[in-house]
Amino acid sequence: MADTIRKNRWLKMLLIASGIFLIVLLIPVLFLNNYLENKLSEKLKTAVSKGSDSMYSIDFSDIKLNVLRGRATFYSIRLNPSVDVYRAKRKQKERVPNSLYQLQVQRLIISGVKITDLLFNKNLQISRIALDKPDITASKYANKPDSNKKDDRTLYQKIEKTFKLVSVGELRLGDVHLKNIDYTGPKPSISELKDMDIMGSNLLIDSTSESDTTRFLFFKNITTKFYNYNSKSTDGLYTFKVRSAELSTQTKKLIVKGIDLIPVAYPAFFSKSKNDRFDLHIDNMVLYNFDYDGFQRDQSIDVQKLIIDQGNFGLYSNYNGPLPTTDRLVTFPNWAIRNKIPFPVNVDTLEIKRMNFSYAERNQNTMKFGHLKFNNTNGRLLNITNRKDLLQKNNIATADISSTFLGNSRFDIHFAFNLSDAAYSYRYKGHLATMDLLAINPVLMPLGMVKVTKGHLTSLDFNVYSTQKISKGTVSLLYKDLSVDMLRPNYTKNTLLTALVNTVVLKHDNPDDGNTTPRLANVVYIRPKNFPFFKTVWHVLLNGIKNCAGVGPAQEKRLNAQQDTEDKKEQEKIIKKAVKEKEKEDKNFREQLKKEKKN
Repeated sequence: MADTIRKNRWLKMLLIASGIFLIVLLIPVLFLNNYLENKLSEKLKTAVSKGSDSMYSIDFSDIKLNVLRGRATFYSIRLNPSVDVYRAKRKQKERVPNSLYQLQVQRLIISGVKITDLLFNKNLQISRIALDKPDITASKYANKPDSNKKDDRTLYQKIEKTFKLVSVGELRLGDVHLKNIDYTGPKPSISELKDMDIMGSNLLIDSTSESDTTRFLFFKNITTKFYNYNSKSTDGLYTFKVRSAELSTQTKKLIVKGIDLIPVAYPAFFSKSKNDRFDLHIDNMVLYNFDYDGFQRDQSIDVQKLIIDQGNFGLYSNYNGPLPTTDRLVTFPNWAIRNKIPFPVNVDTLEIKRMNFSYAERNQNTMKFGHLKFNNTNGRLLNITNRKDLLQKNNIATADISSTFLGNSRFDIHFAFNLSDAAYSYRYKGHLATMDLLAINPVLMPLGMVKVTKGHLTSLDFNVYSTQKISKGTVSLLYKDLSVDMLRPNYTKNTLLTALVNTVVLKHDNPDDGNTTPRLANVVYIRPKNFPFFKTVWHVLLNGIKNCAGVGPAQEKRLNAQQDTEDKKEQEKIIKKAVKEKEKEDKNFREQLKKEKKN
């Protein structure tokens, strides 16, 4: 009994002593926590102010510090820019950034802080910083610094009296809301990202890190991801979407997935706009060696290689109202690269994989669309740039493209665009392989009111030099056993014109039977100024194709002058007359050819 009492007494004394020890230990820890909270708060506010030359201030409603765990939690944080200080510095011609940033976050957790190293050595070392759902606003006031005065001090030199070293193992920002406001235009433009994650690793600010070219914003790597971006054009005609994008500053690779440019339905679009209608979908796009620093600084794009993999691009020619009378030079690729892009751009190599392209034009007589389709398109484009320094070295952009034409035949084409001359010159040459000519009816019927009833293409080859005003070149169309029906706007057969074309005008073979030399069309085409780029190329080739088939301007004029009649006797008279005229033309041609051979 006595032993039990003594054991209980010693247990009570041990518990009391332990309690007193813990109280004695907690008093200085609690005091140190409170002291360090105030100290850390002051240091951070001072560091932000000094590091930004008073352009930024930071504030928070509360801070909780756990010395034993090296953990600090900040509540209701606000990083605020001073627009007045920013404008004053610009007025005094001091060098200032293009943009100011505002940050609001409900909670920030800092863990793994080495308190003793901070207090005694001024080294701020942190294992991890995490921010949940931060709200960031970036306000752009200039495209580039317009001052000539410069503070040559590095960031480290600006904060070295407060910290000798700052390092952060990992920075995580989850579910970021980023809002960009651009004040450089006639009126502010706004874009937003509402679902973004940012992770930075191995941040270091010391006497050596500022000169480390492998770092970006003092981080060894920053990975940015965003999801489900959605915006609309100011006129409401287009919706732009991106499913996801990811950028790593260490690999300098930007990966974008699910890009969509979606126009409203074409009747509504053309009722509101005089412009052509585009639609675009890209499954995957990858930019290699992307200069993110230049993009962040002045929105320039500098890429070593850009790969676009799988998708669709469609162009609808606008049929709304009268044809435009303005010069459609603005649709030419070399004009757009030089004048349309408002920032410096340089893409050394652009690779296109498994893309489908289509061009649609409506015939106002038939009120139907003709669709040119190029499926499974692969290509390589080189030297896409508007930078003057690079254009002085090489001013030619080239494109080598292979595709499947109308789902039937291989089509290869090479373009070369002059990016600096005043005539906006360009060249193109290509080859279309063998195919059944009935496959072109979906294009030929609505646009040309012609239907191929039989025929086989051996090959189509062309080589054309063009400026903004005129195109000159050669077109070779080799084919066999070609016959057509001429159509009325309602697609019924025009009997008289069909008979005239097949009997008198159309050459059914090229080369002709017994002749080994094919007909070659020398095309000279003056571009109507209201013709856009793709329509110009199409009409140049169409003129050459018609000439190879025997349908030249004189023949077209003759056909248009004929009056359709249902009287069979009258039809026979017209055809007999046309045949006699054709035989007379052929006889004169043969006689002239004999004279030339004798001379």
